[in-house]
Amino acid sequence: MDSVLQDLADKAIRYAVDSGAQYCDARAEQQEIKSILIEDGEVEHVRSNNNVGVGIRLIKEGVWSFCSITNPKSFEQIKDVVNEALRNSSHYAKNKKNEISLYPNSTNKAKIDFPVLKKPELEELMKIGFECNKIISDTTRIIKSIISLGYAINSKYFVNSEGSEIIQNYTDVIVDMIATAHESGLTQSVNITEGGRGGMEQIINKNKIQQSAKEIALKASQLIDAKPVKEEKATLVMNPDFVSLLTHEILGHPSEADRVLGKEMAWAGGAWWKGKIGEKIGSEKLNVFDDPTIKESLGWYYFDDEGVETKKTTLVENGILKNHMQNRETAKIFKTPPTGNMRATNYRYMPLIRMACTCIGNGDWDVNEMIKEVKNGYLISNMKITSIDMKRYNWSISCQYAQRIQNGEITELLRDVIVMGVAPEFFESIDACGNDFTIRPITNCGKGDPMQTMIMGNGGPTIRGVATVKSVN
Repeated sequence: MDSVLQDLADKAIRYAVDSGAQYCDARAEQQEIKSILIEDGEVEHVRSNNNVGVGIRLIKEGVWSFCSITNPKSFEQIKDVVNEALRNSSHYAKNKKNEISLYPNSTNKAKIDFPVLKKPELEELMKIGFECNKIISDTTRIIKSIISLGYAINSKYFVNSEGSEIIQNYTDVIVDMIATAHESGLTQSVNITEGGRGGMEQIINKNKIQQSAKEIALKASQLIDAKPVKEEKATLVMNPDFVSLLTHEILGHPSEADRVLGKEMAWAGGAWWKGKIGEKIGSEKLNVFDDPTIKESLGWYYFDDEGVETKKTTLVENGILKNHMQNRETAKIFKTPPTGNMRATNYRYMPLIRMACTCIGNGDWDVNEMIKEVKNGYLISNMKITSIDMKRYNWSISCQYAQRIQNGEITELLRDVIVMGVAPEFFESIDACGNDFTIRPITNCGKGDPMQTMIMGNGGPTIRGVATVKSVN
């Protein structure tokens, strides 16, 4: 972290408080991003971007205000944006309905360097990208290969008027791959995202990326021969990759306390289980948690953007709704400690309640045994596209492929499959959770106005439940 930028953040806090702010925090951030896009063996672009700035959040006269500045050069520039934020608070305070009140938080001082075992380099990423492209392109029926590789080196300094001073330095490496097959008028695509918080080890250990490239290319090719499925309500066994998106959409988002309170309803939706803490919302097999302490996931961090130290939060326990993800403001309303889930995409935005690494807890079932018990059903594999109503009650999620299960045996491959359900009915139907817990990277979660895109982890085991399947064509 640049010492000059850090000093400007410190001065912003002191100036805001001296100017009448009841509370103030600042995030000084530096980010270096490098990425490569390879399509069909050709480099489409190589991009490099540096983001430097300070985001300042304050309360004056019981009202929030926020400002940010990119690449500040002097304290005078900081004073100008802080003064504007102070004026905004005073203006909106005239019509305020309630005063902002924050749950108490400890004063935290820390400097954390996240481990990077192998520093990312653009040249090595390009080499890996071409290797994966060749693997995909050399597969029969493949007509298009897209490989996007990149890394971000981040340094974030948080300081507030309560005395917290926290620096977190971390690196993310992410690869997205798409394999598209075509034959006899039919086109099928399979994609995958790999990576995590750390260095090149997140994608190169055990030839992880090359193996993923081989798997998606082969599956895309095989899907040309696959059949669509007729609409049917059936027993479904869902693999961890599909479960991670299901968890994200119908468990994670409605667990964000601002959605529960209706503060996101205008642009991002609410939560069907508002007011149901302590009530049964699923089977006793359903356990859900959010955990920013899971190392190497894209949702791993030690302090959130309010300076709250992270910990594992139980959201659902044995089918009982226990808690939501809370910031300091909502924690005061719900009379429960904040959960360390307040995050912003970068310094340009005011932080929101966001998932870190939300997961369904694993069980003790062997996956093969789960499948053997199914007389007529489907194995649902890998996430694709979602369609969810405003309260996350009715949902549909397409999978990349499915397989029929007959008398406990996996049989034919199926394409273009959508899974549809009603949240409480589906949760109640879950009767088995596997022992194969997996975390998957999510890189494009949107929330807020203006829209903020966030990276995070989501995961879980293979699960078994009842929902409706059908093919889109």
